[in-house]
Amino acid sequence: MISSGLAVSFFLLLHIGTQAFKILPGDSLNHQEITERAILNATLQACRSLALAEGTNFSFPAQPFTAENVAAACGASQSSKTFRLAILSIQLRNIQVDIRYALDSSFHFDGEMFVQGKKIITDGLVAVKASNKMENYETARQKLGEIMHPLQDFYSHSNWVELGYRLPNSNLIREGTSIGDIADKSRATCRSCDGDDCTNNILEDIIAGKILTSGYFGLKPFVSTKPSGKCSHGGTLDETSKIEPKGGINKDSFKSSHGHLHTQAANLAIAATSQMLEDIRLAAGDTTFLQMVGISRGSNRALCFVTDTSQSMSDDIAVVKTVTNSIINSNKGTENKPSLYILVPFSDPGFVPLIRTADDTLFKDIVDHLTATGGGDNEEMSLSGLQLALSSAPYNSDIFLFTDAPAKDKHLKNTVIALIERTQTVVNFIITDSVVANCRKRSNGNQPQTKIAESDAQLYRDLAQASGGQAIEVTKAELPAATTIITQFARSSVVTLLQASRSRGQTDSFNFIVDETVSNPTVYITGRSLTFTITSPTGASQQSTDSTGSLITSTSTVGNFKTLQLQKQVGQWGIRIESNNPYTLRVIGQSPVDFLFDFVESSDGPFGGFYSLDTRPRAGVNGRLLVSITGSDSATVTEVALVESSKGSEETLGVVESQGDGNFLVQVDVMPVVEFVVRVKGRVQGSSNDFQRQSPTNFRASNLTLTANSENIFIPGTLLSVPFTVASNGPDGNVTIRASNSGGFESTFPTILFLEGGNSTNGTVTLSAPMNTPSGSDVILTIEAESPDGTDSNYIMLRFSIMNSFNDFTHPECELLNRESNCTENCSLTAWNIYVRVTDGEAGVDRVGLIQGNGTFNTSLEAGNASITLVSYAASCCAPEMEMLVVDRVGNVGTCRFTARDSVSIGVS
Repeated sequence: MISSGLAVSFFLLLHIGTQAFKILPGDSLNHQEITERAILNATLQACRSLALAEGTNFSFPAQPFTAENVAAACGASQSSKTFRLAILSIQLRNIQVDIRYALDSSFHFDGEMFVQGKKIITDGLVAVKASNKMENYETARQKLGEIMHPLQDFYSHSNWVELGYRLPNSNLIREGTSIGDIADKSRATCRSCDGDDCTNNILEDIIAGKILTSGYFGLKPFVSTKPSGKCSHGGTLDETSKIEPKGGINKDSFKSSHGHLHTQAANLAIAATSQMLEDIRLAAGDTTFLQMVGISRGSNRALCFVTDTSQSMSDDIAVVKTVTNSIINSNKGTENKPSLYILVPFSDPGFVPLIRTADDTLFKDIVDHLTATGGGDNEEMSLSGLQLALSSAPYNSDIFLFTDAPAKDKHLKNTVIALIERTQTVVNFIITDSVVANCRKRSNGNQPQTKIAESDAQLYRDLAQASGGQAIEVTKAELPAATTIITQFARSSVVTLLQASRSRGQTDSFNFIVDETVSNPTVYITGRSLTFTITSPTGASQQSTDSTGSLITSTSTVGNFKTLQLQKQVGQWGIRIESNNPYTLRVIGQSPVDFLFDFVESSDGPFGGFYSLDTRPRAGVNGRLLVSITGSDSATVTEVALVESSKGSEETLGVVESQGDGNFLVQVDVMPVVEFVVRVKGRVQGSSNDFQRQSPTNFRASNLTLTANSENIFIPGTLLSVPFTVASNGPDGNVTIRASNSGGFESTFPTILFLEGGNSTNGTVTLSAPMNTPSGSDVILTIEAESPDGTDSNYIMLRFSIMNSFNDFTHPECELLNRESNCTENCSLTAWNIYVRVTDGEAGVDRVGLIQGNGTFNTSLEAGNASITLVSYAASCCAPEMEMLVVDRVGNVGTCRFTARDSVSIGVS
């Protein structure tokens, strides 16, 4: 493992010849590209460090680094999708700063707001480390993207580069340290530019004295101002640059006032971002850091169960135990090993805390101790358990919910659908004792009592259909056979080729493409009394009534659920389904090639660009999607369509524009008013066939617009106020408001707001978290608005990081207790050893590790004091130096260096 000082130099060396700090791609390096390059660098360092610790070889991939070749170098090619998803999440939060905080100088180091800008970074860094410690990685990513923006802007908006510095300002990420001498408010810092030439507009005494300054910025003519003699940001939008001294000093692009220094500023921004990521890695450890960026050994999928534990569920719980043991035992040490395990038991009156772990042995033990008990009435808290799972599972997960009872908390239906849409998670329901299942029992002469009525079962079907999952309705006896779907989805690199449903029974035909990269093509159908015909690319066909055939290699039917394993043939397949009842259809396979997407909207702010939506897109107007291809560096997108998903097959095609690096911006003229799925077609370089992938999740647009804005740090014991605005072009009326949060915290909100057509109305949600809520916890707040006639709704989802007010920014200290050394010139015959006490006066020592040295390293806790760690180290005199990493419980990182002689060095990483 390289030391932090060498790491900065390493990161700089990787980026000779970079290209702006603008939002969108162009001829200069922008925030997206700076962020991605730094993440790729830091990820390689984490994988290299982990390989060295495990005694395995590590090779850097060829440049340019990409998500795909970095994941492959880390031995985790199957993680390329989750890796790219993590990078995109961080990038989009970075970009959002220029939109949400466009005129807040603190977030851009404008107007000499150095103290305030640094506080944003250091406070945010504490939150990132706390979230990682609690394994709340999405919350960590969002805060990380937000604080990367001011860190990167420092090098473009200040005069750090002009002062001659060639390394990042490390103290920007260290609380309690000085970032340098800052110009007084009254001190002049600039002269006017010589026409368009601003090369030498910073005053000589500022340069000679190494005095920090940054440009002022304002948008409003005749109103924007700055202190006398101060520099401006510069550019056509900056009204202060028209005030003496005129011009600017920003290095955002080659065309900026100081564009001649753009490359140096961009290189330093990459190095500084890499350095901050290195600090996070050292605090978290390699494995945790890699999980934060979406890299994991084994499968990139989570195994997530939400299970009813009421008294009648003993058979179902036995099946959960069996399938858990089977998946863990059969996939141990393989690429299909789940990266995460989640369990949410529920009954009535509530549900127990969620269990989330990457330890398969621990998860098996927890599941083995599940028991069926309680459940005093017929209804259970199934949607509350599902809400908790959706709030905690990684994006693009598959969740399996087992129950034999109706939902007691039906009011959470819209909240659950909102979470499904935002997380693009598939929910599969395994339902026993429904009307459908019991009809079959009665036909066999049995007369059981039905627990789930038709209307209650329909709720589960609606949620499954919204997510692209299955609602499998079986008897208790059929239950074991139904769980084959779980083992199939536990495999790595599962992709959706086709997803459709018909809410009213009708005959319809569907097409899907199997390309060269797809293996194990499989068809899932749920529904009653239906027939189908499969047609292969060669024109051969096989009907559901055929007992044998060449297209379907195996088939199984259990309850209302059919599984068809297809013979692999490359090309376009067809399936025709005839039924008078509702049905769902999903075709999956295994392939490294897949896609990610997010709905984005153009910014009305001064810098343009786009940002990721936390709500449904607006219906009936133009819309945009940002699509990213994963699993291939050479794949391109040829078509993106929004396809009606439940009643017909109407398609809305988008205009595709490449953004580079596997990203594509898709423009849609009019967003559909019906429910739809997203379908992507493209081609991998060298392939003779197109590929087709589809989102399993169903989406809808809305005529309601819902916006909210609040700080994303939540301090326990304080009242968090979240103001929101609802707007609509519809008729006047009362809008219904609902708000719920994943933490079950106390909240208040207006249940009704009067909305005048063409206008907006405002409300506020308040939240209060108990004082004992741990730092690093997170909570998702969902605010819903429903139109006066109940036919339309929208939501906004906000994620908050919970941080207590305990501020500890001091890293642990090392005290040398004893050193023994008999080193001579013949080092191979002599040895040295040291004994060290590591203490931390506030949070306590969390971790001590060896980062340089090949001797024997041991740690133990001091007797009677678990907050003090004792270290012993012994080595040959041929290796006369050692360095160890010391981390406290809130993520403050330090290093201690010792030698066989007398020198000792203690410092921050």
